[in-house]
Amino acid sequence: MASSLIERTLGVLDALSGDVRGLPLQTIAERLAIPKSAAHRICQELIRLGYVRQEPLSSHYQLTTRLVAMGSRFLASSGAPDVIQPILDRLAEESGELVRLGIIEGQRQVWIAKAQGARSGLRYDPDMGREAPLYYTASGHAWLASLSNEEALALVETQGIGDPDNFGPQAPRSHAELIECLNRTRTHGYSWQVEHVGIGTAALAVVVSHPLDGHVLGTLSVAGPSVRLSEPRMHRLAPELLRAAEELSQAWLSSRLFT
Repeated sequence: MASSLIERTLGVLDALSGDVRGLPLQTIAERLAIPKSAAHRICQELIRLGYVRQEPLSSHYQLTTRLVAMGSRFLASSGAPDVIQPILDRLAEESGELVRLGIIEGQRQVWIAKAQGARSGLRYDPDMGREAPLYYTASGHAWLASLSNEEALALVETQGIGDPDNFGPQAPRSHAELIECLNRTRTHGYSWQVEHVGIGTAALAVVVSHPLDGHVLGTLSVAGPSVRLSEPRMHRLAPELLRAAEELSQAWLSSRLFT
């Protein structure tokens, strides 16, 4: 249950970030487990400050572009796009698939940058800026495999597993199956999955580590339709992915965003 005003306000922003159509006041109050009157006061103040708008026809509350603009300015000032994007673009060109970079922030992994290599036909392109599910994604497994099994399971429990009905048919269905995936990742140095996220999808991922002390900074992944990104092809792409992760590790030092 959100308690402080700051926590409640950030909770409103987080809830609205998940639906471009906006949310009714009752839904916002229910998600934060706060009184409807409290949710209304927060939304009205966010409207006054320019972070939220109210759609006239539905009365749903929606985010404005102000937070997006703030995030873009922050990334630009860090120098990260200049050093990171060329590496992502090259890997996307080499693989012909979607390349994504996620960063680790505390107990969360968030996708912050991407490059699309597919120019025609099937394209796999989920939204940026959302937290990567740990239990069944290649990016999640790459990060979890860098931890002990106990630490990995604790992170999964903190994030929540979600509804298994929304997983792909090959996703792990138990902690034991998840540990098998993590052990496989540790053995090969990269994770891969077919139809964990959904039918017809595939991905492989590696961690990006700090070049000096080795702590995990983020993950780099290649994802696409399984009809193109077959398991044998993912293994052939793995060396390119690992090389790009090493380049990112070195490039990280020249960005003020990552320390």
